[in-house]
Amino acid sequence: MLALVDIQSGNLHSVENALRAAAGTDIVVTADPELISRADRIVLPGVGAFGACAANLRAIDGLEGALRQRVLSEGAPFLGICVGMQLLADHGDELGYHRGLGWFGGSVRRLDPSGTDAKVPHMGWNDVRPHGDHPLIPAGEAYFLHSFAYEGEAVIAETEHAGPVTAAIGRDNIVGVQFHPEKSQRYGLDLLARFLKWRP
Repeated sequence: MLALVDIQSGNLHSVENALRAAAGTDIVVTADPELISRADRIVLPGVGAFGACAANLRAIDGLEGALRQRVLSEGAPFLGICVGMQLLADHGDELGYHRGLGWFGGSVRRLDPSGTDAKVPHMGWNDVRPHGDHPLIPAGEAYFLHSFAYEGEAVIAETEHAGPVTAAIGRDNIVGVQFHPEKSQRYGLDLLARFLKWRP
């Protein structure tokens, strides 16, 4: 069973539809810590402000603990998407200082394209440039929509927007992507299909 975690942050059903299009079966949209603690793999999508998404997650009693146990202690494959990836950082600076899950040493800060023609938000198709060879993240083009970006450890791919910007992070059984696989056509569906089979 794949648990698609519902933290009331939008785009959930688009991700669910993309997972099903990528041959996903037995997908459960849930915020129930008991179900998440039994999931074979977990996807955490997120859209909107870092602080609001973090608050929504923590408002669900037992959810953070269930995620930590199932992913960090028991090794269930995990995919974070957009703000779902950013939440893995120590903290985010969007509209104040907000504590993240702290799974990766890093922070989420506003993009600063000053002195260039680049605009914020970073929106549209852009290259994904992997660092090395990761089974889920090949080179290609994906769809981005964000004003804040992760800076920190375990960056496994970058894109370019007035300088290098984190496109994906990963370690062991955990991967996070800043782009939207559900909006990235074949590249995104192929990524989700690989995640559904991934055995890190």
